[in-house]
Amino acid sequence: MVIDAFTQGKTRPEEDPIPTLRFGVNYTPRRGWFHAWHDFDPAHAREDLDQIAALGLDHVRVFHLWPLLQPNRTFIRPAAVDQLARLVDVAGEAGLDVLVDGVQGHLSSFDFYPEWTRSWHHRNVFTDPEAVAAQAELMRTLGRALAGRPNLIGLQLGNELNNLVEHNPVTPAEVDRYLDTLLAAAREHLPPDRLATHSAYDAAWYGDDHPFTPEASARKGDVTTVHPWVFSGDCARRYGPRSPQVRHLAEYGTELAKAYAEDPDRPVWVQETGAPEPHIPAADAPDFARATVRNAAGCEGLWGVTWWCSHDVDRSLADYPELEYTLGLFDSRGRAKPIATALAETVAEVRAGHHPARPRDTALVLDCTPATRSVSGPGGAYFEAWMELRATGALPAVVLAARADDAAYLAARGIKELVRVP
Repeated sequence: MVIDAFTQGKTRPEEDPIPTLRFGVNYTPRRGWFHAWHDFDPAHAREDLDQIAALGLDHVRVFHLWPLLQPNRTFIRPAAVDQLARLVDVAGEAGLDVLVDGVQGHLSSFDFYPEWTRSWHHRNVFTDPEAVAAQAELMRTLGRALAGRPNLIGLQLGNELNNLVEHNPVTPAEVDRYLDTLLAAAREHLPPDRLATHSAYDAAWYGDDHPFTPEASARKGDVTTVHPWVFSGDCARRYGPRSPQVRHLAEYGTELAKAYAEDPDRPVWVQETGAPEPHIPAADAPDFARATVRNAAGCEGLWGVTWWCSHDVDRSLADYPELEYTLGLFDSRGRAKPIATALAETVAEVRAGHHPARPRDTALVLDCTPATRSVSGPGGAYFEAWMELRATGALPAVVLAARADDAAYLAARGIKELVRVP
């Protein structure tokens, strides 16, 4: 590797302290999974949410199902919106703040399309003007219904919408228009202090020529969300479940996301990370959770960490990939698993100041194009160089090659040395 010295003698400008880190969980109802929305029971939800709050977590991310919310292009069911509002209220009663995802979309390997987008009614959900307008109206409706809730963190467009590109071909420019339209609609009724966000699975960061781009993730919406899963790029199997590559993956994803942002102070939210078996054996899950949270907490500008997920999928439900049955902090009977204890203890440690964020004055230069984005994913030359540097005890940031000669930008990020991959 080649090291370049930069901004000799310069220090990072004074800035406000990062707000208290947020720690939460993606809420998966224990009884019936997301099919629970067909016969929503606030008492069952309160039981689940009380368990989550007892771990010392401060928020949940929640999901309704798009076909139940909007069964017709021009009809949004008031009863379904009321259910969602009631869930936000129940979470508040349990002491939890809530991020609401709107267009579901995709959840745990299943896709949920309203019938007006399917078969001979097929509309491309990203490019058909009327389909996009309908989704925008759904986001407006949710914003109008939920904006007054004091425990609302904000609205997200949907869960990993880029999972839908296989059946809805789209270009990067069309993705940008889609995201801009829906984010504007989500923002329309929200107070200024609430978030409007979007999310994508790891193909946005690692997938060559994937239409959802790193730039879209890092520049649209109010925070950058990352979902650094250990099965992406076969990371855990490639390097081993106890490897540094696995235990620093969320940290790496946070630093990679910061490189693509135009605002050096833009926050990054590790919004999904978890310990899926067999990629992470159950015996290794507690240590994986501890390492993941501690390492991510060492990143400046981290908004927070939201674990996936709260409760295991009950094995009475069929046809899920095996890993989906084991991802919960609680099992399907509501019993806390060892990983829940580990996560709760580690969150308490971070809040007590035991794993503070530290400045990163050395950065590894990422030189790739949309067609070679995979170099930054597991198995890629850049990924492995960053992990090699991290193993020496360094705290490497990530800088795009296009910004490597921008002294003002480097100074704003506190970067004094650049390391180049041979």
